[in-house]
Amino acid sequence: MKEERVARLVKAAWGGSRDKRLGMTLELAAALVECVEDRAEELGLAIVSAVSDASGHPILVRSMDGAYRGSYDVAVNKTYTAVAFQRSTSELGKAAQPGQSLYGIQFTNHGRIVLFGGGEILQENGKIIGALGISGGSAEQDEGLAVYGKKLLEEVVSCR
Repeated sequence: MKEERVARLVKAAWGGSRDKRLGMTLELAAALVECVEDRAEELGLAIVSAVSDASGHPILVRSMDGAYRGSYDVAVNKTYTAVAFQRSTSELGKAAQPGQSLYGIQFTNHGRIVLFGGGEILQENGKIIGALGISGGSAEQDEGLAVYGKKLLEEVVSCR
């Protein structure tokens, strides 16, 4: 990953003050997406990345050149799902299998629920500040990239 991208992420997360609450901002979302896109490029993937605020409203959606058109809505809906159910989309998918407590949940919320990997909640000090949704690879690749972005943000926040 490019060092300048990480430096930009750190700057965006700190907001110039160690006392300031992080929250999700456009600057932070853009810096996070750039880092995830660098990793996707290394893997040879063209993805769509979406970042939402704590209420699930998109702050940033960006498509890499060559990304599938259908990945746009999937990435946005992954952020909505993660925030709405306060867990990753892959975790929700496990709870929505036949015989499990949330079986059928994907038929609610006007079809916006995604039950496969690639949607992760983003937190600061245990509080949800938004979500990251990735679409364009396999469910496993999307999940790997979303987890990568989540962990990268957690590392930056823990330095505060």
